[in-house]
Amino acid sequence: MNAGGGPRHGRVALFVTCLVDLFSPRIGLAAVKLLRRLGVEPDFPAAQTCCGQPAFNAGYRHEARGLARRFLEVFEQYDWLVAPSGSCAAMVREHYPALFREDQELGRRFSALGHRTLELSQFLTEVCQVASTGARFPHAVTYHDSCHALRSLGVREGPRRLLRSVEGIDFRELPDSEVCCGFGGTFAVKFPEISLAMADDKIARIESTGAEFVVATDGSCLMHLGGALARRGSPVRTLHLAEVLAEGI
Repeated sequence: MNAGGGPRHGRVALFVTCLVDLFSPRIGLAAVKLLRRLGVEPDFPAAQTCCGQPAFNAGYRHEARGLARRFLEVFEQYDWLVAPSGSCAAMVREHYPALFREDQELGRRFSALGHRTLELSQFLTEVCQVASTGARFPHAVTYHDSCHALRSLGVREGPRRLLRSVEGIDFRELPDSEVCCGFGGTFAVKFPEISLAMADDKIARIESTGAEFVVATDGSCLMHLGGALARRGSPVRTLHLAEVLAEGI
């Protein structure tokens, strides 16, 4: 195992996100277990709230700005913010500075905060320089590229390297892995028929790999795919990357 962490990385906060907190707390627990294993003791600010992405996506900029200011108050003191979600990390990195374009000082602070906000696999591979977490997971696994992680953050090879390093894993590349699963936040609510059709296409590709598990970096994608897989009666199960990397350690 090649791991980094500890005091030289400064203060690290876990930005757990709404979906993980409310629907999949096991992902947050796995992330903490994983970080501690690698010598990083994350803080969990209890005052953290939603990043404002749902309001932002729905066009409620004023409400999104209020949540962004709250986010700044809670997290600005930290050297690194780690999120088990490329979607929420992208909100902080991309959209917070744009929301405050008219306020030069706030824009500068949000930009600096964005540079310190990373999706979990980014923090592991780019900051901690992790080559392996020491996990063991003897199962066939495929990986879905979540849209925001891939397109907004450029996260592609890091999760794959981490998965391939897991002892006993049978990693199988997913055809068209970069194609959206159909969730898309409010898209799934506004256009349910299209969203479900996209999920069916994605599941057909997942099942074609023969994998037992589909892994992603976003709980939103996993929630959407998990529901569709269950309705289909598929034996394939969903897991967050953190859960696989924390398995058996």
